Amino acid sequence: MEKILIVDDDKDMRWNLSNILKAEGYNVIAAGDGKKAITEVENHFPSMVFLDIRLPDMDGIQILERIKKIDKDIVIIMITAYGDVKGAVSAMKLGAFDYIVKPFDNEKLTLVVKNALKAKCLSFSSPGQSLAIEKVKGESPQIKQVLNQVKIIAPTNMTVILQGESGTGKELIAQMIHQNSLRKDGPFLAIDCGTLPETLAESELFGYERGAFTGADGMKKGEFELSSGGTLFLDEITNLSISIQKILLRVMQEKTIRRLGGNRDIKIDTRIIAATNTIVAEEVRNGKFREDLFHRLNEFCINIPPLRERKEDIPLFAKYFLEEANSELKKKVDDFSAEAMESLLNYNWPGNVRELRNVIRASVLLADSNYITEAHLPLEVISGIGISGFQKYLEKDFEEGASLSQITRTAIQQIERDIIKKALAQAKNNKTMAAKILKIDRMTLYSKMRYLDLE
Repeated sequence: MEKILIVDDDKDMRWNLSNILKAEGYNVIAAGDGKKAITEVENHFPSMVFLDIRLPDMDGIQILERIKKIDKDIVIIMITAYGDVKGAVSAMKLGAFDYIVKPFDNEKLTLVVKNALKAKCLSFSSPGQSLAIEKVKGESPQIKQVLNQVKIIAPTNMTVILQGESGTGKELIAQMIHQNSLRKDGPFLAIDCGTLPETLAESELFGYERGAFTGADGMKKGEFELSSGGTLFLDEITNLSISIQKILLRVMQEKTIRRLGGNRDIKIDTRIIAATNTIVAEEVRNGKFREDLFHRLNEFCINIPPLRERKEDIPLFAKYFLEEANSELKKKVDDFSAEAMESLLNYNWPGNVRELRNVIRASVLLADSNYITEAHLPLEVISGIGISGFQKYLEKDFEEGASLSQITRTAIQQIERDIIKKALAQAKNNKTMAAKILKIDRMTLYSKMRYLDLE
């Protein structure tokens, strides 16, 4: 869960922003002045900061500079009144990602947050971030085939569709294509079409002129114009409405855009990489995606396999995410125990690489030794729930000719045993605490432990 810090001396503004962001699933902390804001950044390492440009004890620009010295990669969004927009623009030159003007539109606010966090995830501008691409490529035959396709398609200007389940690394592959292309010195911009409200899609993609709609107080360039000379990554493209798909087709054919409210065409030179967690051809058959746009986009298609189909990559990814989490959380965890690695390999990873990264980060945070053990892993991972987990318990019974009911009973007992052992480990063998973790009463836990021979 991403952590967001709100810095504003207006209590009502803090309350309003907090509620909006919490409703979107973010972890929110707040500060009413600059001094407390800096303390919160030092102690809690938020991913993003909403920073009022005017505070009672310090100027917003000063706070921005102090925060950037603590964490140069933190995303900062300035909060400003209409009369202070010039100051917010100056803040952007010093490293702020964007600004919002009070009073703000809730939909626009959440879109700014999602785009900012997406941009942070897709930013590989520093040498260390470039190295990250090299480190997490993977060694499985499936991913090697994908990387070979990247090598072939990157130097061209062809449009690419990336298809794969959520969390398989489509963003990373798109970035690799860009970095290995002739456009690598140009911008790489990403927009999540799945979070783009239809009412804002046209203005975000193609920009707008002053006066185009209520609140359009100045001209704004869209993502296509800003990414000209580089690459535009359209994630979850099948979520675009049919009307926006029609405009997108014209833009791709004519290589021009027209800002909302504008009366002239603007030439662009943007390469498009589109991604989806569905099969685009099926969306076409279901009438949800234009066939002509599909054929225009589908100059080259790369299918990215899920993590469960390339288990050879798990140790490599896990080690890289361990190093990343150590750096982020200021920890010194050296490696994984053999049992912990076995659990990682046996789990089915429905959330793919993204889920693996989250599990490793949480485990590093919990680790109280030099190794991540089973006690530091989530219950669902340690129990091996999923196809591979059940197979671990069932293959022997099946081969010995056990009945369906016997195999099922054995599987349930094994899973319950592993889950209870995990809860006891987390609770440091405090049975009352373990029962609370499992959401059962203490006597039920005692009964199950006797039945499963765990005493």
